[in-house]
Amino acid sequence: MLSHLRPALVLLTLFVLLTGLAYPLAVTGVAQATMPRLAGGSLIEKNGKVVGSDLIGQNFVDAKYFHSRPSATSAADPADASKTVDAPYNAGNSSGSNLGPLSQKLIDRVKNDIGVYRADGVQGALPADSVTTSASGLDPHISPENALSQVARVAKARDLNPDTVRLAVNAHTERRTFGVFGEPRVNVLALNLALDAIRP
Repeated sequence: MLSHLRPALVLLTLFVLLTGLAYPLAVTGVAQATMPRLAGGSLIEKNGKVVGSDLIGQNFVDAKYFHSRPSATSAADPADASKTVDAPYNAGNSSGSNLGPLSQKLIDRVKNDIGVYRADGVQGALPADSVTTSASGLDPHISPENALSQVARVAKARDLNPDTVRLAVNAHTERRTFGVFGEPRVNVLALNLALDAIRP
C-alpha cells in the first residue's frame, strides 16, 4: 500500500506546484511583461480615475449617453439571500438569461425595451441587440445599427448636431477582427467618453 501511496503523493505535489503555482505565475508574468494594459483588465481612465474597462459593459441610463444592450446579470436579494434580483452589468455574477420564449418576464422586458426606443422616435425594425442580452450579460459593445438608432436622442440631450454624433459613432465603430471574425461593433463606454469630451 505504501509503495503505491508515496509515488502518488509525490506526483500530486509535483503537479500542484507545476500547474497550480509555476504555470499561472509564468503566464501572468509573461502577460504583464508583454501586454500590461490588457493583462491589467483593459482599464479606461479619465482625469486619473478608472471609469471602466474596454471589456465590461456598463448600465448607462441618462438620455445623453448611448445605452448598452440589456443585461441579464443578477445579484443576491438583500431581503432574502436565497433569491436573486436583477442587477444589470454585475461583473461579479456574469450570466445570461435562462428565460425561454414563453416567459412572461422576458416578454415584458422586451416590450418595455421596445417601448423605450419607440418613445425616442425610433421607427421600423429594431436591431436585435437593442432588446436581447448577451451570453455573459457584460458585453461592452453594441452594433453600429443600434448606436445609429440612438443618435437622435443623444444629440438632442447634448444639444449637438446629429451629424456630429453620427460621426462619433462612425469613428468608434470597430471592424471585424482580421477582417473576418465577429461583427462590426461600437464600444459604448469609449463612445460616451468621446462625446463627454465634445460636450459633457
